[in-house]
Amino acid sequence: MIPLLTQVTDVPVGSVPDAATRAALLADDPLWLILIKCVVILLIGPILTIFLIVWERKAVGRMQNRPGPNRVGPGGYLQSLADALKLPFKEQIIPDTADRKVYFLAPVLSAVPALIALSAIPFGPVVSIFGERTVLQLLDLPVSALVILACSSIGVYGIVLAGWSSGSPYPLLGGMRSAAQVISYEIAMGLSIVAVILQAGSLNLADIVGAQHKVWFLYLVPSFVIYLISMVGETNRAPFDLPEAESELVGGFHTEYSSMKFAMFFLAEYVNMVIVSAFATTLFLGGWMAPWPLSLIGNNVLNTGWWPLLWFFAKMFILLFGFIWLRGTLPRLRYDQFMRLGWKVLVPLNLVWIVMVTFAKVIAWNTASIIIAAVAIFIVVALFFYVRAAGREEESESIPVTGGGFPVPPLDLKVPQTTPRQKALAKAEAKAARRKPAAVGTAKEGAQDGVS
Repeated sequence: MIPLLTQVTDVPVGSVPDAATRAALLADDPLWLILIKCVVILLIGPILTIFLIVWERKAVGRMQNRPGPNRVGPGGYLQSLADALKLPFKEQIIPDTADRKVYFLAPVLSAVPALIALSAIPFGPVVSIFGERTVLQLLDLPVSALVILACSSIGVYGIVLAGWSSGSPYPLLGGMRSAAQVISYEIAMGLSIVAVILQAGSLNLADIVGAQHKVWFLYLVPSFVIYLISMVGETNRAPFDLPEAESELVGGFHTEYSSMKFAMFFLAEYVNMVIVSAFATTLFLGGWMAPWPLSLIGNNVLNTGWWPLLWFFAKMFILLFGFIWLRGTLPRLRYDQFMRLGWKVLVPLNLVWIVMVTFAKVIAWNTASIIIAAVAIFIVVALFFYVRAAGREEESESIPVTGGGFPVPPLDLKVPQTTPRQKALAKAEAKAARRKPAAVGTAKEGAQDGVS
């Protein structure tokens, strides 16, 4: 135990420790430091949510040439704080048909995993906090990358249960859509990090950041692009916000929610944006390391101390602005287009890219291997275009019976003269006419003649 403590105290501030040193530093953290880390990590999500809501409304307002929030506080920047204070005091309306236990549990399942996912993110190197040396992360797990994926995917259960427990058809449709959506884009997101894991040789996020000390993994362009698309679909953000499409589902899975429970769904959406942006920063953008020109200043001095925290959040805010930019630019996709993109484009491209990265990693690159790789790529591309052309030709010769992927009438549609409902009404009227007694009027007339 003594050599371990000596090693911990000898770790210089600003260094990039290995896994054993990180474990020793975290194990040596006193209780008060662990509590500080827990509180800060839990507050990062809500604080950034308050800021992001105002930032999004102002940015989209500027893009659409209209004023954003400008009444509450200086420049309108306290609008989100006013909303956060207002929502808990609003009236709570619970449908009579709701399953109350699941109805109350669903927002918790959406918000809590989002709040704890940041605990596995490395925010910086070794620092000194009140004289205590530690690393800027709460947990250092061998499979921390899988922990982030698990936390981001658990939230969908809250969405599905919210739609089911509300006892209303529109929230149920929103929850069903979200279940299909997360299956599609969680697979694409998980496959997009395989190339990064192969390059770093580890599932530990701190090791992945350390492997990017020379060059970031941004050169894995297909993985980065697929991850960016998948993280937008995973967080239900425009143009992939099908589970809460206002134009067709009123408000989606949270239609029947109000007051603080609605605020928890809102919080979960924005915290998930922060999580996937921080995850992308760690995987592809060097994590907390300074960009290339700045990393050469003063013998890498900007990668020491508290400077890395600035670079990490700067990269993360660039990705968060991408969410806002997409929302103000692109219209919502159709559901069939959205699912086709996930299953028929992102997943196959991911699989092909993983094979190419594996091939490049295990084979020494020389003239022969380059020629073999070029021929293999040519064959794959040729097969792709051949299958695509054959599918188009087959579709052009066949008559769609159900209208294809989009609800259009089939070509051989025959409109009936009378609908089944009209036939049923006519049959019911004929049956009622047969049951009507025919001699009632005659008997009444005879009785009147006898009296007179």
